[in-house]
Amino acid sequence: MTEPIKWVEKDRSAKNVFWPTEEMKRHAWVADEAIYEQAAADPEGFWAKQAEEISWIKRWGKTYQFEPHNYKWFVGGKLNISFNSLDRHIEAGKGDKIALIWEPEPTETEVIKLTYTELHREVCKFANVLKGLGVKKGDRVGIYLPMIPEAVVAMQACARIGAPHSVVFSAFSPESLRDRLIDAGAKILITADGYFRRTKKIDLKRNADAGVEGTDVEKVIVVNRLGDGAQMTADRDLWYHELMADASDHCLPEEMDSEDLLFILYTSGTTGKPKGVVHTTGGYAVQAAITTKWNFNLHDDDVFWCTADVGWITGHTYVNYGPLMNGSTSVIYEGSPDAPDYGRMWAIIAKHKVTALYTAPTAIRMCVKWGDQWPAKHNLSSLRILGTVGEPINLDAWLWYFEKIGGGRCPIIDTWWQTETGANMINSLPGIGPFMPTIAGRPFPGINAQILEVGGKMQLPPGEGGYLAIGGPLPPALLRGVYRDPERFKDQYFSEYGPEYYFTGDGARKDEPGNVRITGRVDDVMNVAGHRLATAEVESALAQNDKVSEVAVVSRPHDLKGEVPVAFVLLKVGADHSDEIRKELIKTVDSVIGPTARPDEIVFVDNVPKTRSGKIMRRLLKSLVRNEPLGDTSTLVNPECVDELKGLTSYKG
Repeated sequence: MTEPIKWVEKDRSAKNVFWPTEEMKRHAWVADEAIYEQAAADPEGFWAKQAEEISWIKRWGKTYQFEPHNYKWFVGGKLNISFNSLDRHIEAGKGDKIALIWEPEPTETEVIKLTYTELHREVCKFANVLKGLGVKKGDRVGIYLPMIPEAVVAMQACARIGAPHSVVFSAFSPESLRDRLIDAGAKILITADGYFRRTKKIDLKRNADAGVEGTDVEKVIVVNRLGDGAQMTADRDLWYHELMADASDHCLPEEMDSEDLLFILYTSGTTGKPKGVVHTTGGYAVQAAITTKWNFNLHDDDVFWCTADVGWITGHTYVNYGPLMNGSTSVIYEGSPDAPDYGRMWAIIAKHKVTALYTAPTAIRMCVKWGDQWPAKHNLSSLRILGTVGEPINLDAWLWYFEKIGGGRCPIIDTWWQTETGANMINSLPGIGPFMPTIAGRPFPGINAQILEVGGKMQLPPGEGGYLAIGGPLPPALLRGVYRDPERFKDQYFSEYGPEYYFTGDGARKDEPGNVRITGRVDDVMNVAGHRLATAEVESALAQNDKVSEVAVVSRPHDLKGEVPVAFVLLKVGADHSDEIRKELIKTVDSVIGPTARPDEIVFVDNVPKTRSGKIMRRLLKSLVRNEPLGDTSTLVNPECVDELKGLTSYKG
């Protein structure tokens, strides 16, 4: 048996700094760091060159056009993202290549593999189903589906006929679904009878029925996933398989303008009015395609698994559109990483010989807690690239991921981006590096990311923390608005630094070569005795203690200091909740950041509230320590832990 190729090597002069090996440089799409200077010198030219990588019905006239709050890319260009995802690969002779691998949660259920030809046929048929129900170009379609192949089919079918989709995460409550359907004005909803999660059957249809009440939805299309005979409403509900049986598999893609609406994706729905982030076709397609190709170094033999749900932007871009536009094989998994045991992720990688894995730090920290023995049971030598997304990754989780999953051979591509940016913005490229724990990397070529002072537009020198903003030309995939709320769009994203700078809401700092460290959300910045501290920095410090498996820090008002940190700490198996460990943790924070960042309270917990995507709901923790109303907890995967936390804190409700 040959030894797996080593793709990175350690910097002998620096701790925890890694560089691509010569083998990686030869294999990478980009290995010359001159690309950064070239793209910065002519960003419009850079993006125009990348746009040549996809197929256009009509070439654009002007590459970039800027007006305040009304910027455009590839002006006058015509294309279809579904054609770019499917047809062009078939025309290139790759119709028999596997496009999607669907891994169901129950291990006894058959895996489904769809070739590009088969996926194209399913997409065309469903596109004709939608057209038969009266869906036209510009009509919004709601999608409320679990991680099954039909989710990708539905999104691609909508894109094919020019009907913007609004995907709602399948674990969201009926109220959350209703809010989004009303705001989008959707008349069609695509859902399923249910799905499996931790071996349990989840009744999605019941939530969908409650969610469509009071909306303009006229027809509900139901995928028969469980086969248990869902309750169907006459004259409204239609079975997906029955509609597909007689549908034609020939559907020409709609000609879309580069700036035509592709999809709406809602954020911040747990409190207040949902915010419909608007993404258009051309710029999104270009940035989604090239960041997928370069970041994960995708070649014809790669199998890419992004573990995100299609209900999130990561699932839109790096499960669906990005991999398929590159003609890659994309893995989707229906269930939970701990079903039937803690080794399910690693079993899937070994089974399908996954070469690029893209997952969240929260998932990695869960796996750390479960123990090294689970990945050790499986052959992970197929892996070439590891990626992280969703939040900054702490040192211990990074090193565990690097050693236990990548075998010390694979670069970790720590990506920073947002729902609003549509595609990745900051990371280290596999062929260039460096790869360093807690450091995202450089802005992707053609992205003008700046660290600006608070309250002014001055660019801050290396090492000094400020606000992360994206300057002009504003990126191709950046949101074009908030659906039906232009004032919210201006206020939220352009009021801090004016229309020339997109304000990310994140704090950051750069080092001398330009590598960016994200310090956390601005609204997660505490003012402790006059010192601005990011909660993420305190979390990172606490997580350096080898007894800690996961940590969440929030702020609480304080009479003298203004605000103080409160830490919720999960310990590894075998570590006791003791005053000794409390003292250790405080000492760690003192040494890593300083006494100013010392937690006012450390609460040892067995669990913290998390969404189905694995993100910690810090909003709830903040409400607990501040004795504020908790709000909606229906999107949690573990709502029972909230009551336990009430007993561990001074929350009075």
